[in-house]
Amino acid sequence: MGDSKLPTGMELTALDERFRDDPYPVLRELRERSPVYEETQLRQYVYTRHDDVRAILKDRDLWSDPRKGNPGTLTYELLAPGVSDEGPSMLLMDDPEHRRLRSLVSRFFTPPAVEKWRPRVREVVARTLDAIEGPDLELIERFAGPIPTVVIAEVLGIDAAKHGDFKQWSDDIVHVSFNPAPTPEQARVGQAAHDALSAFFLAEIAARRAAPGRDLLSDLVAAEEGDDRLTDAEIVKQCNLLLVAGNITTTDLIGNGVKALLDHPDQLHALRKEPALIDNAVEEMLRFDSPVTDSGRIANRTVDFGGCPVPKGETLATSLAAANRDPDVYPDPDAFDVRRKDTHHQAFGGGRHMCLGAHLARVEVQEAIGGLLRRHPQLAHGARGHRYAAVPSFRGLSELWVATGGTP
Repeated sequence: MGDSKLPTGMELTALDERFRDDPYPVLRELRERSPVYEETQLRQYVYTRHDDVRAILKDRDLWSDPRKGNPGTLTYELLAPGVSDEGPSMLLMDDPEHRRLRSLVSRFFTPPAVEKWRPRVREVVARTLDAIEGPDLELIERFAGPIPTVVIAEVLGIDAAKHGDFKQWSDDIVHVSFNPAPTPEQARVGQAAHDALSAFFLAEIAARRAAPGRDLLSDLVAAEEGDDRLTDAEIVKQCNLLLVAGNITTTDLIGNGVKALLDHPDQLHALRKEPALIDNAVEEMLRFDSPVTDSGRIANRTVDFGGCPVPKGETLATSLAAANRDPDVYPDPDAFDVRRKDTHHQAFGGGRHMCLGAHLARVEVQEAIGGLLRRHPQLAHGARGHRYAAVPSFRGLSELWVATGGTP
């Protein structure tokens, strides 16, 4: 288990430059030398084997509510202080509350329900591409960043004039929510963004109760299961989760996916030659370079995954990124192959906390990358390169310069 020579603490987060630029050699070392790693600096048990990660995520008895963790553990110290008096978001909720809330909202995120939004996603992609031109583009700020914000805002029925605020609020919240060591200024900005976003949604909910529209927010206001309905506070939390978690992960997946294609010209050529491969290509992008690097549970009892007993209340940190590159499961795991036959992955988590917005993310990335490649058939790496963002638990680019082959 423990090994002082292995990376520890912040060295296992995007705040560390080596890990941020390429976490996979670090995770491979952990998986080979200490697949259940008792990391003492942040106090967590880190799991890097696919089957261990899958077993933990599928165990419905393990806790997600950070307040149930032992003081001093990573989950407790990182997430418990942010839980309001009204309880955690659905992402951190346990049954029976989690089951109740998910049953009220899940119908709106099934593949058939989400597919009706695909034409709107396609329009957003086209409008975004229309607004950018020139031989060199910074793809994250100009393309990958705006698309998820605009899509979610339009699906919720939010005025286009607020889309910029949405993006800023979500970015500010994310930079604090999953950061083990936020600065006082980051904490202040994050809280202000959270308050502004919540106040905005409460006003929108009141407007929908008075005059329902044809949008997801109106659907959430009207949602019912027997005699049960969502409270205003629950709707606000669900919208916050959709905006904050959905925005950064989809932006990161678009950026990571485009970079993977540009890094592997043979795969880019295969996708251009056979555009119908886009669905499989997106699944391979999720496996190859997942936008969420890790997830977690709390031991509700003394547990043993992978041959290491872990006491009740301790943090079980599952490395989704490591699981998705496990050579015992994926042949040639470090190869990016848009035709890979088995592209199953852990990028959306698993079990009762499987990402509710998974199919919406798939639709957005399929349309975004497909539209980008159609519009710019000569797309290539730009001379100004790329830079990864320093956001713990997430993997994404803060800059990705591309050359379009167009004219100034």
